[in-house]
Amino acid sequence: MRLGVLDIGSNSAHLRIADLEPGHPPLPVRSVKSPVRLAEATDRHGVIGRPAVGRLIAAVREAAAAAAALGVAELVPFATSALRDAANRADVTAEVRAATGVELGFLTGEREARLTFLAARCWYGWSAGPMLLADIGGGSLELAYGTGREPDIALSLPLGAGRLTRHHLPPRPPVRKRVRRALAAHVRSVLTEATAGIAARPAPVRAVATSKTFTQLARLCGAPKAKAGPFRERRLDRRDLHRWIPRLAKLPDGERARLRGVKASRAHQILAGAIVAEGVMDVLGLDRLDICPWALREGIMLDRLGELAEGPRRPPALAALPLRSGAAAPGLRIG
Repeated sequence: MRLGVLDIGSNSAHLRIADLEPGHPPLPVRSVKSPVRLAEATDRHGVIGRPAVGRLIAAVREAAAAAAALGVAELVPFATSALRDAANRADVTAEVRAATGVELGFLTGEREARLTFLAARCWYGWSAGPMLLADIGGGSLELAYGTGREPDIALSLPLGAGRLTRHHLPPRPPVRKRVRRALAAHVRSVLTEATAGIAARPAPVRAVATSKTFTQLARLCGAPKAKAGPFRERRLDRRDLHRWIPRLAKLPDGERARLRGVKASRAHQILAGAIVAEGVMDVLGLDRLDICPWALREGIMLDRLGELAEGPRRPPALAALPLRSGAAAPGLRIG
């Protein structure tokens, strides 16, 4: 079966299309990514502005058209915290549905953590032993710990890189040391209280990180480029990250974007992401994090693949929209 997973995040709408066959990993077919910049268009009351709604509609329309053109049998469209937590979420999703025919679904932060853990477990296998997962998004930080296919503990915390940048850092660098330290103290306070259950468990054999923020931080600290392929080992060392934080604090966004691995669209929030990453490693006593190429989208695919192989054992993570040829054309509805 050909499945499309459309992930509406804080910065972009990312469609990942893959062929699913029981007994095999998802086979990538195509990836389509469009900027939406929802987080930066959200005001202090939590309302997403009109220009961003227009970008979102255009991105969803483009993704649905690409999915239909490539013969996708099911499309799973969902939004993460930037839209999920918006004050005008209902109005925005209704407008997207009216304009594109696509009904956006939502996952709780805890369910995101569980599905991302599933993806990492399938990538590393049982040899990973007790495993810790960390994923920094724009609005939230997901953490999970467990010894099985699904985690024993799954958490979602309001420590996303975009959220912390908007609420705790000045609009333009340099960021003074006292401001940086205040944010680090806030991050550690939240983590210390929330992760007591994880800290009480045996130390993980493998600590894993996913997400663009962790991937870019690892590249900044010397990990191989993306074009080296998904099977190259990549890691983020706490010692290297610690050295980069003061440097990031001094640089304006334009200079950050010229650094190794840092994308222009994420340059403004890379400092907050680095502070969160260091906080996770400090609080949980981790010297390094292995960077996993599979994340939430792959977790949704693997969840669906499990249903195909074993039959439905529980409700699916998200509802899927059946696609027909031409269903994503303007004026036509999906499903």
